[in-house]
Amino acid sequence: MTEAFIRNKPGMASVKDMPLLQDGPPPGGFAPVRYARRIPSKGPSAVAIFLAAFGTFSWGMYEVGKGNKIRRAIKEEKYAARRAILPMLQAEEDERFVKEWKKYLEEEARIMKDVPGWKVGESVYHSGRWMPPATGELRPEVW
Repeated sequence: MTEAFIRNKPGMASVKDMPLLQDGPPPGGFAPVRYARRIPSKGPSAVAIFLAAFGTFSWGMYEVGKGNKIRRAIKEEKYAARRAILPMLQAEEDERFVKEWKKYLEEEARIMKDVPGWKVGESVYHSGRWMPPATGELRPEVW
């Protein structure tokens, strides 16, 4: 728009002759200025987060407890199986030991046949107690 149209005067007039146009507030005034800090609430509240975390932790501990019971049952079953089979394994080991002991005594008799006063199978320690070999072998192979 031109100035002539706004002031209803053709051409340019003196500044003093121009009507005064001043900006002002709209009718009813401006809307109030919001100066307080208002952060919108986005997401769950602290109580909701705490309850969700507590629920998740409780459920996890319940699952751990179930797993512990299952693991305990499996371990007990394994131990029961070992206890059931132990007499048979011990009998097999005793049988193997007797065969090896007989071979050991025959070998000792063959080696020590020329030593006077040597008694085959007698302990050289004279402790009065019999102890089985700690390694499970009577004659470890020496190279």
